[in-house]
Amino acid sequence: MTAATEISLADGRLAGLSWGHEGSPTWLALHGWLDNAASFSRLAPRLVERLNIRVVAIDFSGHGKSQRHPSGADYAIWDYTHDVLDTLKSLELERAPLLGHSMGAGVACLVAAALPERVERLILIDGLGTLSTPAEKTAEQLRKGLQGHRRRSSRAPHYADVESAIAARVNGGVTAVDAVTAEPLVRRNLEDDGEGGYRLRTDGRLLRPSMVRFCPEQVQAILNAIETPMLLIEGSSGILGEHDRARQARDAVGPLERRVLAGGHHLHLEPDAVAAVSETIVAEIRGSG
Repeated sequence: MTAATEISLADGRLAGLSWGHEGSPTWLALHGWLDNAASFSRLAPRLVERLNIRVVAIDFSGHGKSQRHPSGADYAIWDYTHDVLDTLKSLELERAPLLGHSMGAGVACLVAAALPERVERLILIDGLGTLSTPAEKTAEQLRKGLQGHRRRSSRAPHYADVESAIAARVNGGVTAVDAVTAEPLVRRNLEDDGEGGYRLRTDGRLLRPSMVRFCPEQVQAILNAIETPMLLIEGSSGILGEHDRARQARDAVGPLERRVLAGGHHLHLEPDAVAAVSETIVAEIRGSG
């Protein structure tokens, strides 16, 4: 399959991976929280070969090999929209399809709602909209955020070897993932600690509670505003399913094609599920073309 190429974007602020030829139509891939561009390392080569496209997957700020936010700055989900726009500028693209997983799907929704002229289509994997906090809990959320931000940051985790780091991700992740699925993510997120082991590149500030979130009504309004054609692929054991918030989010979007496939939250990276994800995307693109 097509090999990945390391790329630098936004004057070196952002790092990423690219599959395919520069002259081909470009899709921008956006990963989930605490993941990185390697999230698409098993899906992108398949799409490149089947659709004759180029896939550029970025590391969001503070993730993977991209730069961290300056001292004193926060990581709000809307901040990542600048990563998307800066990437489009670096690639000299007026618009592009956005392929987003989890948090990356949420970021893609924000861009599509606010700047529809920049988004050709949305392909979302086990994510739609973004986390929200009811308006009446705003003060409670702010309290959590203030306390978390003023707490001293802990030292980045160190691991004796790659296998130990993978095991830590498997045992401590927010969503279930096995070692084979997690391996590409973990390997990209490690750096030599200078002591014969490894430490995580991820900015520890990403683990802090958000100071402020959108309220549910705002998320619904954002989804209502999306007019871009959308394909939503969910894992049968993913995070959406038939939860009330997920149903409300799907109902809020007009041009939505939904497919539920066997797999978990990272089904696009799971070796047993990625082929079905690829085939579903290819069928949708060819069917709409």
